[in-house]
Amino acid sequence: MPSSDTSAKPFSATVQPMQSRAVSKPPLYYQVSIGLLKPLYRLQVWRRSHKRENYQQEVEQRFGKRYPASPVNESVSTANAKADVNGYGYENNNKKVIWCHAVSLGETNTVAPLLEALLARGYRIWLTNTTQTGFARGASRFAEDIAQGRLSHSYVPVDSPAVIETFLTHVQPVAALFVETELWANILTKLSEHNIPSILVNGRLSASSFKSYQKIGAVSASMMKNLSLIIAQDNDSAKRFRQLGAHSAQIRVAGSLKWVINTPKLEDKVANIEGDIADELTDIESCTSDIPTDLGMINRPIWVAASTHSGEEEVVLAWQQQILSNPILVEALLIIVPRHPERFDEVAERIQRSGFAMARRSIDDTVTTQTQVYLADSMGELMAWFALADVAFVGGSLVDIGGHNPVEPASVATPVLMGIHTQSCQSVVDKLASVGALYQPKNEVYSPTAGDEQSAQTHSSETDKKSLDDETLLYQQLKHWLNHESLAKQAGRAGAQMTEQQQAVLSRQLSMIEDVIEQHSTQDLNSETL
Repeated sequence: MPSSDTSAKPFSATVQPMQSRAVSKPPLYYQVSIGLLKPLYRLQVWRRSHKRENYQQEVEQRFGKRYPASPVNESVSTANAKADVNGYGYENNNKKVIWCHAVSLGETNTVAPLLEALLARGYRIWLTNTTQTGFARGASRFAEDIAQGRLSHSYVPVDSPAVIETFLTHVQPVAALFVETELWANILTKLSEHNIPSILVNGRLSASSFKSYQKIGAVSASMMKNLSLIIAQDNDSAKRFRQLGAHSAQIRVAGSLKWVINTPKLEDKVANIEGDIADELTDIESCTSDIPTDLGMINRPIWVAASTHSGEEEVVLAWQQQILSNPILVEALLIIVPRHPERFDEVAERIQRSGFAMARRSIDDTVTTQTQVYLADSMGELMAWFALADVAFVGGSLVDIGGHNPVEPASVATPVLMGIHTQSCQSVVDKLASVGALYQPKNEVYSPTAGDEQSAQTHSSETDKKSLDDETLLYQQLKHWLNHESLAKQAGRAGAQMTEQQQAVLSRQLSMIEDVIEQHSTQDLNSETL
């Protein structure tokens, strides 16, 4: 399971001067296919969203009919900022707009610190999302920036040349950022035609995604050639991007933005951490002030199952049943946080059918000492649950989703459990496992913290580990950490320290992006003077 280490260029924050490249158009079959699929996509949007209040807004934005006002400098007069342009919004008075596309919730959370850093440097941001959950997260995460005109937010335009042309004319970005993997051939072609640099940030290409891109080799090659820069998370991804057609000069390896602490953290969990780490993790996010902290959540073992998917809740509920049968852990509380809001009621019904005493966050149920399972069916509070917990299971890893970000619980000194399906974040998983902060069944790099000779990995013989299924091994480690609070805290502190050590990835990727923008700006200026 650990990522293999292939050779790659040593890290350099400075991007080599870029050479002008010819626009690489996708093959004709792709362009024809997109044209034919566009009406079907609109039907899909209708089926999925026509009952939502923002359906009309979604359709207008996806198909280039109307967009929000462009982000503007705060110094621009209100009257000038509200100049109407062709019925699509307001005039863009700030020429430093960066378009960033993040597919869904996970990508939005990952790129949020980078966008905040760009905003702090004076750039304005246009953020697009593909999914409803991603759009909702973008709206809440950047609500203040949207309200103050620093950031505009919409659904991503469909990959149709005419729609993209309308979008780019309205936004007028100086650069376009794409988060992790999702790329569209017509979008990249249009950006290249307009000489707008396109950058893949936090680029990740798993073995399975690589095989999918290989099946449309000509399309993939055109996308690789049109990208100005690929900032890869790891050497394996960098190698796969090269194999798809990217030139080595286009690629830099800078680590994963998943390491970057995304929200303020609670103080009590990290009080014993030395140095800068304690300084970083001392503030309480405003939303946590309303988190239940009555007798139902005090002086009892707490573990959280976060970002769970269908097929995972039944497993963690079975673990909770076993935990409660242990006389030492009979007061343990499980907090379940489903990944998708549309599944909240489904999960509530499953908990009730399992016979647990349940409380729900969405209806402000009181958490008492009798509560066995707390359904955190809310948005924007995940970090608070991680901070309250003694152990965190991170979902999307028992089922083949790819695993969600384990850095969030690690950053608040909470030890982590994950299943084997972590291809979306394997390099991060391996680093945390190597210091004993994350347990993953049969992960060869897992090393328990000093003095922890009874962890599931070391306590079981090699024969036992091969015969026991992954769910049993995870349960054993969960019970072990809940039974040994000091060892769980020790593992949590190791994770917080590892997280702190990795924070430089943000400044690295930020520097690369600004280098590309500056080089393009210089090239444009030189072209105008010739």
